[in-house]
Amino acid sequence: MNTHRQPWGVSGPVEGSAPARTLDVRWIHGSPSAKHNTDPDIQVHAYDEHTFILRQNMAIDYEAPFLFLLFGEARAVLIDTGATASAEYFPLRRVIDEVVEEWLAAHPRDGYELLVLHTHPHGDHIAGDGQFTGRPDTKVVDAALDSAWDFFGFQDDPGSVARIDLGDRVLECLATPGHHEAAVTFFDPWTGFLLTGDTVYPGRLYVEDWPAFIRTIDRLIDFCARRPVTHVLGCHIEMTRQRGRDYPVRTTYQPDERPLQMTTDQLRDIRAAIDTVGDRPGRHAFADFVICRDDAPGGD
Repeated sequence: MNTHRQPWGVSGPVEGSAPARTLDVRWIHGSPSAKHNTDPDIQVHAYDEHTFILRQNMAIDYEAPFLFLLFGEARAVLIDTGATASAEYFPLRRVIDEVVEEWLAAHPRDGYELLVLHTHPHGDHIAGDGQFTGRPDTKVVDAALDSAWDFFGFQDDPGSVARIDLGDRVLECLATPGHHEAAVTFFDPWTGFLLTGDTVYPGRLYVEDWPAFIRTIDRLIDFCARRPVTHVLGCHIEMTRQRGRDYPVRTTYQPDERPLQMTTDQLRDIRAAIDTVGDRPGRHAFADFVICRDDAPGGD
């Protein structure tokens, strides 16, 4: 585990203090053949003592989604559960339990809770939910529109900002439809992470609802103008380091993939790209992403 240490405040993370940290990580990116795969089933990177980024092995599922585990004083939150249900092939529960146990050894307390949330309900983001069935002190919030919106309070006001208190670490949550009607974006003031799921990431931005996607990008730009965002982090990498070139769908070896992190400037690039795409459906490649405007469900 790559570990960067950072002290908490008197009782935990200090809300609003986003430490300036680079995210120079060599993510596991597959092998020329599954036979020669030597990557761990799940890569765990400690961004700081209380923040972990996980990536699923491409040999298990080509989507290789990223997951996020954030610790607060009272509870931790796991955002997304990956693309594979089987604990034998994708031991997410075991890995999460190990990280939690290690964290609790350094920060002892009783009755520590785990909350499982999602960026949206596509299968590669919810498949591991069942591994947490019966886990003590654990709440898994179903990612489907009705249940997720009820939990966040978006049913009454989809334009509100929901706040999830982990204990001296409060996440801000926004309804951000476009890729999927139930998509949620999370902002973590402790790290400055904006966790955008499949709405924004270095890859193919599949748009289910074009007007909603435009509103979401506008909202994220406005939101970030008033927040100390350090990194915009989606859940996949599909772009190569060559401008405008992505890896083909179902690629399981990406030795030249670009970094996961994006910037708030790239949100504005997406907004400019929206104006370029206009009312033309189909695939539109730009330097750091591809917009796939089909106005139909689907995507990663």
